[in-house]
Amino acid sequence: MLRRLLGGDGGKYKQAILVRRDLNMGKGKIAAQASHASLGAYKKAGKSERNAWEQGGCKKVVLRVDSKEELLKYKRMADELNLPNSLITDAGLTQIPASTMTCLGIGPAEEEKVDRVIQNLKLL
Repeated sequence: MLRRLLGGDGGKYKQAILVRRDLNMGKGKIAAQASHASLGAYKKAGKSERNAWEQGGCKKVVLRVDSKEELLKYKRMADELNLPNSLITDAGLTQIPASTMTCLGIGPAEEEKVDRVIQNLKLL
């Protein structure tokens, strides 16, 4: 189903943002943490990947994970495929304790590689 939602001809690069749902973050907090993950992973991508992603419309998808352990599992998978990624830990100023891992940004990178990591996840 995820492939169908993201498929089409709109570029061959994308970014995925994985959000922990077990933390019960509010909508604003999720938006802020997901933004940190997106920008952090973007900065780690190569110039050619960033350019290709931008030219393809900056395709991204936000997905859910259920625990810190699951988030770290997907980080390891992204690392194994040499995908640019950014693991976000919160400063602890509002809803959750300091150093809590909240989100993971993966890509921008080739869709096929990103899909290898995220293919079993559900949309947030």
